[in-house]
Amino acid sequence: MATTTHDFTGRTVIVTGAGRGIGLALARYFHAAGAVVWLVGRDAEAIKQAAHDLDGARIARADVTRSPDVERVVLDVVADTGRVDVLINNAGVLRDRVLWKLTDEDWETVQAVHLGGTFRFMRACVPHFRAQGRGRVVNVTSYAGLHGNVGQAAYAAAKAGVIGLTKTAAKELVRFGTTVNAISPVAETRMITSLSERAGDQLRSLIPAGRFAPPEDICAAAGFLASDEAHYVTGVVLPVDGGMSI
Repeated sequence: MATTTHDFTGRTVIVTGAGRGIGLALARYFHAAGAVVWLVGRDAEAIKQAAHDLDGARIARADVTRSPDVERVVLDVVADTGRVDVLINNAGVLRDRVLWKLTDEDWETVQAVHLGGTFRFMRACVPHFRAQGRGRVVNVTSYAGLHGNVGQAAYAAAKAGVIGLTKTAAKELVRFGTTVNAISPVAETRMITSLSERAGDQLRSLIPAGRFAPPEDICAAAGFLASDEAHYVTGVVLPVDGGMSI
């Protein structure tokens, strides 16, 4: 588990896509830092299991493509702790196919989860950030969103959209004491392990560090961006990728 250098005691943190991978690592990180963490996911059993060893963590089953689900979660969070301080938008889905084999359903599903889910959760949290005069949003984007990737037209477009949304929201929400940033991680998640050995080796060869990071190695970057110390940092896309984006 990643060690923490920031204290989130008394803070409430929402992490979407928290059932596994980077989302679960982030939930554990903020929990270890003293926050009340809400693990949000579509698979109720997965998030229940994820929260098993996180004493005091809350869970919420929600489909990020549905505004009523998202709004319910945020209202439940505020009813529980009286506040929402940090929103981590991590929920994602893959429908990897070359452009000419993508269906409308593939395209729309990927946009709805990655980009739409990020938008819906930010929109639902803004009134509370505004009332508090403070908030932190950390969106999870991707190398593919910055540079594209063969077979990932839908995913790359959605993640590029997250970058544009991050920068626009940063300009709009700074007046409410709220920062909006993104991280662009490369970690050993389901997306990586689902690759063929050859594809995995090719991708690894692009990383100067020569390896895929465990999800825990991504957490400190998000922790900094969510911290009080980062109050003057907004609209940033921070690569956490072992130098891949150089």
